[in-house]
Amino acid sequence: MRSIKTIKNLRGKTALVRVDFNVPIKNGKILDDFRIKKALPTIKFLQKKGAKIVLISHLGEDGKQSLKLVANYIKKIIGKNVVLLENIRRHAGEMKNDLNFAKKLAKLGDFYVNDAFSVCHRAHASIIGLPKYLPSYAGFQLEEEIENLSKVVKNKKHPFLFILGGAKFSTKMPLIKKYLKLADYVFIGGALLNDFLKAKGYEVGKSLVDNTKGIKNILKSKKLILPIDVVVKNATNSAMAESVASRKVNEVKKNEIILDVGRESIKMIEPYIKKSKLILWNGPLGKYENGGDKATKKILKLVLKSKSQVVIGGGDIVTVLSKLESRLTDGQARNPARNASHNDAGGYKLKPNVFVSTGGGATLDFLAHGTLPGIKMLG
Repeated sequence: MRSIKTIKNLRGKTALVRVDFNVPIKNGKILDDFRIKKALPTIKFLQKKGAKIVLISHLGEDGKQSLKLVANYIKKIIGKNVVLLENIRRHAGEMKNDLNFAKKLAKLGDFYVNDAFSVCHRAHASIIGLPKYLPSYAGFQLEEEIENLSKVVKNKKHPFLFILGGAKFSTKMPLIKKYLKLADYVFIGGALLNDFLKAKGYEVGKSLVDNTKGIKNILKSKKLILPIDVVVKNATNSAMAESVASRKVNEVKKNEIILDVGRESIKMIEPYIKKSKLILWNGPLGKYENGGDKATKKILKLVLKSKSQVVIGGGDIVTVLSKLESRLTDGQARNPARNASHNDAGGYKLKPNVFVSTGGGATLDFLAHGTLPGIKMLG
């Protein structure tokens, strides 16, 4: 890839910079500015070199939300000579990768910078269309993501523990198959666990399940580690505090929803964390938005205390990481993602051995294939 460091004369030129400011917003407030801060090194570099900057981002899946709140926020921390366009997904040509739309966008700048790793798996106009019409470069955040995730793809450190949560078994099956070969242990949580329990013949109640075709062959692997207990919620009781209970994985009832990984499973995974030299984690282990975040937080603390090389990815787990409120061993308290140290390439690190990725689906796709459509366009 061509880096923005290789551009010789930036003064007076306009950079079209694709960033990812798709941040969580509630009641008119930005809940977590992690992705915004990841883009700052590239923006400040371009400012220092005298370039004018036009930022392109989306917010939400359907394009209905406005970036006005984000614009007011970055105005305070970035200053002048920066323009943030309104939500790019408001234009039908963005998600359709309409080349005429990409041409119109290209007229706004002299060169293009991709600094949005988390959407590089999307075949959208601002990702793969713009590079066809402008000199194109990688920003610091994109470079850092590739550098750190490539270490996992090319890993030679063992034991290697892969922790995988979230949902959609059908989309994650290729990744599970790949890392059952590359890793020494693969621990499954989140809604993915429901699929495995169902395939084993266990009751999963009203829990979310996916198409489990091919899962029985995966169950045969000795590297696979499944939780032995779970936290459940009565599906018919709206008062969560009165309806949460612990269950062995074979004791879930028909009227219950699996909410989280259980206490005994946390104890079970601890020795694997301690002896691993590389830990890759993608996706939360429970329904964190509904109170099922305890196991994720407890296991995160164990992982962050370890001496392993750690790579954490997935927008949802980064949200959980940001909400951690207990003091960590390296002295950082409350909101570790936001309080973490900031290096020249835009990375936020709890400790030098920990890398937090901005990507969700992009991280999974990169780990599975070693590249992404948006990255290929910068070659």
